[in-house]
Amino acid sequence: MDPYKVLQVDPEAEDEVIQAAYRRLAQKYHPDVAGPDGSARMASINAAWELLRDPSSRAAVDRERRIARHAEEGARQAQGQAPAAPAPRPTGTTAPSGGAASGPASPRPPDTVSSDWSSGRSTTGGGYDPSQMKAPEGYAAAGPPPGDRSGSVLGFGRYAGWSLGEIARRDLDYVEWLDRMPIGRPYRDEIDVLLRKAGRRRSAATESTERRGLFRR
Repeated sequence: MDPYKVLQVDPEAEDEVIQAAYRRLAQKYHPDVAGPDGSARMASINAAWELLRDPSSRAAVDRERRIARHAEEGARQAQGQAPAAPAPRPTGTTAPSGGAASGPASPRPPDTVSSDWSSGRSTTGGGYDPSQMKAPEGYAAAGPPPGDRSGSVLGFGRYAGWSLGEIARRDLDYVEWLDRMPIGRPYRDEIDVLLRKAGRRRSAATESTERRGLFRR
């Protein structure tokens, strides 16, 4: 049983939305309203609500869904089928997690910054939502670091415990997002080096040092 499907809600829905969906379905399928035919449906609705109302049990459900999704994807690949295409992401939503890092051959043009670059100049990134940085399904969701540490180690977000070098090899979009956030300011010099090395950033041509006066020709 997928409790999200039973309650007809999105897996990313907030607790208030799930509770409202439960109440609406409970009113519709309560035996006093739907009669004996609604008893089985009401039992499923109650069971789904019990799983999702508690944060710890909901986190366990989310883990099981991720495991099942990965197992299904592995089975598809074993059968020689193409991986399932990800669902289109609406503008402004959280970016997919754990994307592979793009190297210098990435089709995206590098971000051009002035020669006197400072933090916050990056104009591209994964669109990660900072409100989800401490969510149970987000904090340290990337798992243990792969090893070969390089640079500062983060203590927040889905890559908690990872060094910046390890993250850059796995998810450059996250590094670019961190470059734009106030929480990433202590790491701006390291991030600049990583983005330039990956081909995601370059300096604009230095302006001429000889500046003409306002009314000079």
